[in-house]
Amino acid sequence: MLSWLTRIAMACWRPGRQYARMSKDDILNDDDDSTTGDSLLWSRDLEKHSFGEFSFAVVQANEVIEDHSQVESGRDATFIGVYDGHGGPDASRFISDHLFLNLMRHARERGTISEEILRSAISSTEDGFLTLVRRSCGIKPLIAAVGSCCLVGVIWRGTLFVANLGDSRAVIGSLGRSNKIVAEQLTRDHNASMEEVRQELKSLHPDDSHIVVMKHGVWRIKGIIQVSRSIGDAYLKRPEFSLDPSFPRFHLPEPIRRPVLTSEPSIYSRVLRPNDKFVIFASDGLWEHLTNQEAVEIVYNNPRAGIARRLVRAALNMAARKRVMRYDDLKKVDRGVRRFFHDDITVVVIFIDHELLGNSTSVPEMSVRGFIDTVGPSNFNFLQGVDANARSII
Repeated sequence: MLSWLTRIAMACWRPGRQYARMSKDDILNDDDDSTTGDSLLWSRDLEKHSFGEFSFAVVQANEVIEDHSQVESGRDATFIGVYDGHGGPDASRFISDHLFLNLMRHARERGTISEEILRSAISSTEDGFLTLVRRSCGIKPLIAAVGSCCLVGVIWRGTLFVANLGDSRAVIGSLGRSNKIVAEQLTRDHNASMEEVRQELKSLHPDDSHIVVMKHGVWRIKGIIQVSRSIGDAYLKRPEFSLDPSFPRFHLPEPIRRPVLTSEPSIYSRVLRPNDKFVIFASDGLWEHLTNQEAVEIVYNNPRAGIARRLVRAALNMAARKRVMRYDDLKKVDRGVRRFFHDDITVVVIFIDHELLGNSTSVPEMSVRGFIDTVGPSNFNFLQGVDANARSII
């Protein structure tokens, strides 16, 4: 028999019917950009979550999209995840399948949601993926070079918790003086382009003169990767996963003595204030082309419906302009080749309606078994961008 606490938790996080799986074709037939010619951009204009509404959009650039994302919403809590993969989709897909469930398990064990719970859930997800790598690397050695950034948000009891690995970003839009919208970045970019990240790496690896190398005008860790924190990238964390010279792109001349990358997240929490209006969760593809302030002004000055798609379009217009072309021309470029112009981009805009925040009372924790029995394994994720041959969730 389920405990009373488990029954409450199941009710807190139980997704509604609108959170069932749907194919990419279904998405494209609903809120896609096919009428304007960009078949690689798809979205949902506006959906409800526990404390307001949200908008979602994703555009594909890689041959196989490497971004995955999800929104899980129940009666008393909302979970947001954006996972920007690199080297393939394996790590981002794994996070999408396991992180939320790990969070629920740790919340059940400790009876709360906290920064430490988020940290534990991410650590469990990292351990799980490295176990998968260990089992698979014999027949698929390059899985050791697959990784993902990980951006997570949880709203519970009027508090926003954010955890981040890599360079995806959460930016909150708040009303400041004279009712002007002001952007505040809630996450730290773990990218070697940042001076503080390079100094951190050098202090952690004082005996390695090549820990950070400028390559083709870009700072890269060991001359290979830009992000300093991630899920996966096993070959840069444990010597047992090192790749031999037959994979020159990922081969290291000398075995690593200590982990080069870490899975330790930066975590931030704040009690949401009445002037906090929305949060933008997005992969770095958006922030390569828009500043934080530009993004929040677009959200604040336009209708909610379709706002995530509007942000993506603004970034694509800027990407096209940088190549002295129009977005109409960029739309004609197919996936794969499109990566030379911009990255996969995922955007989730979470609007906060404060009159709904005060209604949250229950503890959003449950047994994994109870969650599966209640909603079925096909409803774990709400939003996830995928290529045409993979599963799609919305």
